[in-house]
Amino acid sequence: MNHPESALSRRQFHLCALGGLSAVLVGDAEAAPPGPWATPARVRKAYIAVPKPTWPRPTIDVEGTRAEIEARLVEVERRHPNLVQFTGGELVRTMEDAARWVTQLDGQDIDANLVVTITSGSDGMVQAIGKSGLPTLLFLRPYAGHAWATFSGFAQAGNKAEVLASSSYDDLDLYMRIFNTIHQVRKSRIIVVVPGSKPSRESEQFAKQFGVEFRYMTYPDLAAAFNRADEKLAAREAERYAKGALRVVEPKQDQIFRALRFYLGVKELLARESANGITIDCLGGINRRELPGYPCVAWSKLNDEGLYGVCQADLQCTMTQLLLTPFSGKPGYVFNPVFDTSRNEILHTHCVAPTTMHGVGGTAAPYILRTHLETNDGVSVQVLLPIGETVTVGKFDSARRFMVSTAEVTGNADSAEGCRTQIRTKVKDARKMLANFKGGVHRVTYYGDYVDAIERMGRLMGFEVIHEM
Repeated sequence: MNHPESALSRRQFHLCALGGLSAVLVGDAEAAPPGPWATPARVRKAYIAVPKPTWPRPTIDVEGTRAEIEARLVEVERRHPNLVQFTGGELVRTMEDAARWVTQLDGQDIDANLVVTITSGSDGMVQAIGKSGLPTLLFLRPYAGHAWATFSGFAQAGNKAEVLASSSYDDLDLYMRIFNTIHQVRKSRIIVVVPGSKPSRESEQFAKQFGVEFRYMTYPDLAAAFNRADEKLAAREAERYAKGALRVVEPKQDQIFRALRFYLGVKELLARESANGITIDCLGGINRRELPGYPCVAWSKLNDEGLYGVCQADLQCTMTQLLLTPFSGKPGYVFNPVFDTSRNEILHTHCVAPTTMHGVGGTAAPYILRTHLETNDGVSVQVLLPIGETVTVGKFDSARRFMVSTAEVTGNADSAEGCRTQIRTKVKDARKMLANFKGGVHRVTYYGDYVDAIERMGRLMGFEVIHEM
């Protein structure tokens, strides 16, 4: 698996993990203050040992061993100060202790549990903590008991649980990023704008499973945000954005101005609502003339900044980005697949794409300003995305199931048909993927291979991972 920091400086990665790169804006635009997601995850520790040990040896110094492990975990926390804050660290020795420990979770705003066994005979106590309902990681060093056997089955039964059996504390580093991802998802607030502005069953399921909040708003709310945006600032941003493009093909100056004013308005709306993402019924709003500007540029820029702008009120893709952007430190590209089985290819096409696919706040890819293809109006972005790299393609198709695959990017396409940004990708077996395709058209692309991490997140967060191919 590619390490998320390979394409980011350490400072950039930790800023993204905090949501702090929402502050990276062009020109004169002001940064939104960090929201509740922009804090370290709170993870409560428990050490488990029976009163009279036998395994790993009857003479084990339980308190001394706990102190040694505690010192090592302090070092883990020190390496990831912006990702995780450990709490607790009590020694649990009986089932009564475990029950009391779980009761004390109430009111502590804990994101996950880290359970470390010291002796055998700890299975029941570990499961009691796992049954708290919080994501629970069991960490066992060699010879530290056999609770992995029963807790692995507990995880396989769909509980939010994972087992790490290792002599290396460095293997916990991956989970520090996962814990922070759990925290960011749980503390996120997403604005949704659709006709009727009423919560859906799907949004309720995602909220129940992950803790994310969806705030439903109206098209007049978007128009009001657009009107509040400073016209002079929007004009400067529009001029700067157009000058930064390789070229401007169809859009007129006023269309670019309206697109950037819409972006500034949405930024202010997110800050006003303490939200970090937005998804709207954009095509419907455009066709009904309820949107004052095309949102394509706004979504591209928000995703570049570590926030979330998602097309077509797609909650599944929004949740996919909420999962993978905090973990990877990179924005996601929502796209429509176009199959060409004769070439074993899938083209990823859309009129919205981020420019900083290698890392939020990083170097931008070249872009061209175009109209939105399906309406031949407004402004969209044709981004020349990186080639010759592995990408992870994924999507929640429900709150309990995640579809994933990988592909190799072979080039950018420039067809007069299909959406503006297009990349060609080689897949393992396009025919099988087409025959078994399900869960709606959209998918989300991330540069790098995150399949293993997604599987671990699935176990800790309680969703099944399906390999599309």
